[in-house]
Amino acid sequence: MKHTEPTKPDHALIVPPGGCAARCPATQDGPELRAGDFRRCPGEARRCSDRTFLAAFLSLSLLLPRAGWCHSEASGPVARTDVFLITIDTLRADHVGCYGDHEIATPALDGLAADGIRFTDAFTPSPMTNSSHASILTGLVPAHHGVRDFGLPLGTNLTTVAEILKQRGYSTSAFIGAVILDSRGLAPGFDRGFDYYDHFPSDLPRTASRYVRLERRGMTVEGRAQSWILRHKQMQPMFVWIHFYDPHDPYDPPPPYRSEYAGRLYDGEIAYADSALARLIQFLKDQNLYNASTIIAVGDHGEGLGDHGEQTHGLFLYDSTLHVPLIVKPPRSPESPESDAARGTVVGAQVRTVDIVPTIFDLEGISDREHRDGASLRTLWTQSALKKPGSSPGEQASPDRAALGETDYPLAFGWAPLRSAREDGRKYIEAPRSEFYDLRADPAETRNLYEPWNPAVQRLRALVADLRTSTAAGGITAGVIGTAKLEQLRALGYLGADRGSTTAPDPSLLPDPKDKVQDFNLIHSSMLAVEDGDAIRARGDLESALELDPKSAAVLAELGDLEFERGDYRRAADLLGRSLAIRPRSAPAVYGQARALYAEGDLRAARARLEASGDLLADNYEALCLWGKIDAEQKDWSKAEDPLQAAIILNSRRPEAYLELARVYLAEKKPAEALRTLDAAGSAAPDSPEIRRLRAEAQKGRTAGSKSAGRAVPTKPTPP
Repeated sequence: MKHTEPTKPDHALIVPPGGCAARCPATQDGPELRAGDFRRCPGEARRCSDRTFLAAFLSLSLLLPRAGWCHSEASGPVARTDVFLITIDTLRADHVGCYGDHEIATPALDGLAADGIRFTDAFTPSPMTNSSHASILTGLVPAHHGVRDFGLPLGTNLTTVAEILKQRGYSTSAFIGAVILDSRGLAPGFDRGFDYYDHFPSDLPRTASRYVRLERRGMTVEGRAQSWILRHKQMQPMFVWIHFYDPHDPYDPPPPYRSEYAGRLYDGEIAYADSALARLIQFLKDQNLYNASTIIAVGDHGEGLGDHGEQTHGLFLYDSTLHVPLIVKPPRSPESPESDAARGTVVGAQVRTVDIVPTIFDLEGISDREHRDGASLRTLWTQSALKKPGSSPGEQASPDRAALGETDYPLAFGWAPLRSAREDGRKYIEAPRSEFYDLRADPAETRNLYEPWNPAVQRLRALVADLRTSTAAGGITAGVIGTAKLEQLRALGYLGADRGSTTAPDPSLLPDPKDKVQDFNLIHSSMLAVEDGDAIRARGDLESALELDPKSAAVLAELGDLEFERGDYRRAADLLGRSLAIRPRSAPAVYGQARALYAEGDLRAARARLEASGDLLADNYEALCLWGKIDAEQKDWSKAEDPLQAAIILNSRRPEAYLELARVYLAEKKPAEALRTLDAAGSAAPDSPEIRRLRAEAQKGRTAGSKSAGRAVPTKPTPP
């Protein structure tokens, strides 16, 4: 059983496959008990119908293995347990106490490591939040799960850990700390398999607090998770994913961490996130859920903090952004002495975050037939725990597991993507100027020893070649990010998923990110300045970046958007036009220039800009609305209808296209069509005074039309 030491007799109801389904009488608003479910019914199972109880009783001996137990080929029957997966964003391994940082207080992570297994050399395959979390949730590298950029959905023909556990009867939930992982926007498909996914509110104004609109403090995330756990702890075993975003920049720890870590606010954010984890762990202990549960804590990626010139993450593939803490606390019970023997174990073998999903399945006794790029970590800690006394911590009989890395984020700036392979203390980075490091002699990766004829280089280069030629999982479609979501990305410090186009025949011919790190830092700083409302600093950063690279399409576009917000529409149109000359298939830049031309009053040029790039705008709601509005202002009513109707099909929850289309119908003397459109708009904006005004105008027009028809002069009858 997954729960320990019940305080009163515990009754379980088992519904046989094909038998009757019933609702637990003690929880009338709870979900139905389906065939094969195994749940606790607190003291009330005896009220269930005699027929259901008899069927359950007679089938008990046959159903027990599939109801409450799974079978592991490695260790026999395994009780299903609660599984808590805690991901901490932007958590660099060497800034955690138990990983050697004695200047920071992380008692929760340290205590979890003392209770479980700490992996000293764990690596993520991506320094980007969406890609790295997709790997954690699927056990696949980005080349195979397909999430290499914001807004790209998980492949439809692959399964996540939540989907597999849900199929096995687990209650599943996810609590995210930032909008970047919201499955309704920037992370489509991430909610697959979750009974409950804690989305962010939609369509909040930019004036809303950052900690409501963009991210949640760790304590808020933990509190929301607590509430869900309390409602579901008596049901099936649980799988709960909790994401703490706090260490991500901008570094803004709440009191007292801001003063305690003055001058190193990144550490203050980590200490605060650790305090949220501490509260979660204490809650699990208070609820008698801690000992019998599997708890995994892992960083999704690290942070540059100036190493190699990179202030944040996403640009490079050095260990500063790929090396993450990974701690696994397996369930403890009298039936599994293995977990007690493993307490405090330190595993020194190189492992990957793609190993997490196979490890969960192994601990839960679940046979998984899906392809995973990772493998269970269980054999590593059992080998460590059973070593003879006197062996040094972290000694391993097993070889390192090759860790692959990739980042496509440089493409958003027009720079070359990077790939890497790390194995046996060596690392190769594929770039326009490739790199090779002997990590044992040079752990900081400061001495590039790349020689193409070196056998170690050739070995690692072959691994990268296999990664490069791997095709992503089938069923993956192109990601679509609207203007509002791009603004959210910028507010979080990301440029956005706009790769545009390049004239380079091969990515290796694009600029090396190593030569662009100063540009990268300035652009990132400018986006955070915009979010802070400091347009002067943002403009200064972008002007400095433009001096470094006058032909940077990304910088020109960012400056154009900034000039638009200032009201200098002519300069905004000019800057965005220069950006499009370099990257002609950038949909955001197309819309941005058309918007600036429209604001300047040049309707003809604005429409020509939209029409010339119509194939890029089919999924851009704002661009379609603008297109229809321009046609309407030019009194080309029939042409205006098409883009507005397309916008409504694209997003029926927003009112702007409905309102503009209603105005078009009124101008065309079609009050009935206008009323139907306004009725639909009412569900999107029920309290809109503009809808009420237009509805009154449409009703007046329809009444006038009816009276005119009633006064029609009848024709004379035809004489016989």
